[in-house]
Amino acid sequence: MTKRNRHPEWPALVAAGVTVVLWASAFVSIRSAGEAYSPGALALGRLLAGSLALACVLLIRREGLPPRAAWPGIAVSGLLWFGVYMVVLNWGEQQVDAGTAAMVVNIGPVLIALLGARLLGEVLPPRLVAGMAVSFAGAVVVGWSMSGDGGASALGVLLCLVAAVGYAGGVVAQKPALAHGSALQVTTFGCLVGTVACLPFAGQLVGQAANASVSATLNMVYLGVFPTALAFTTWAYALARTTAGRMGATTYAVPALVVLMSWLALDEVPGPLTLAGGALCLAGVAVSRSRARSRPRSVGAAGSGEHSKGNTGSGEAVSPPRTPSRPGTPGS
Repeated sequence: MTKRNRHPEWPALVAAGVTVVLWASAFVSIRSAGEAYSPGALALGRLLAGSLALACVLLIRREGLPPRAAWPGIAVSGLLWFGVYMVVLNWGEQQVDAGTAAMVVNIGPVLIALLGARLLGEVLPPRLVAGMAVSFAGAVVVGWSMSGDGGASALGVLLCLVAAVGYAGGVVAQKPALAHGSALQVTTFGCLVGTVACLPFAGQLVGQAANASVSATLNMVYLGVFPTALAFTTWAYALARTTAGRMGATTYAVPALVVLMSWLALDEVPGPLTLAGGALCLAGVAVSRSRARSRPRSVGAAGSGEHSKGNTGSGEAVSPPRTPSRPGTPGS
């Protein structure tokens, strides 16, 4: 029974893992593409590549338009997450050092958990809260160790904070939409909404593409096809099968992976403090994703369901024992 209940979680965990790895790889590609493209142009080029890839898959699978009930969540998540978040984050990272940006943006998962509890009625288990606290501390350590002597303007910090709010709002808006549309539908049309929102940067994209290096342009296309089209779809698939709070906590693995990828791809050897922060991030994710062991039921409680459906020898139905309800507990 236990194995049968746990088995369906594996596809969602694998999908979340794919998302985290691809989002971590995006930071390396953004460094190359960001040298040739301005924040708005980079966001639009990335979204155009992502929208094209997603539209092709949608047509091949013949999924069509999402139901009408999914559109409010698609529109809000597309505007906030695909639109505002990508532009503002690109802009903010030009104003502050990478470490400061990472520390501020990592407020996002905390906001997701709080908004999910407030707006979606999700429960905040103690393990989730404890894991997020550990991971956030790790993200702060990683960010502080990577800051060095870099500058941190007030505008840059504000932009990164806006990016965190846009990210959290987009995730919480996307969750209800996934109850009506598929992960591919919600991601495709959310990406299209973000693309439309970024069309004012079309002139910059065309002008900068003419002078950009092939490497920068290829990195922009990579950002659209993999960290956007594929990673956002696997994210939506996993989000539809768990709570927004737990999915947000999973993204705390990204700073640790960014440190590892920068080490392998860019020869940036991390210091002991950075490694310690990355380990804290991963430890917090492990705690937040874990579940408390369920207490074994007593024989009487286990058999109460059968007795409630049958009759006793006197002809009176036996009612099941009353147990305290847990309102708003998702999936259980």
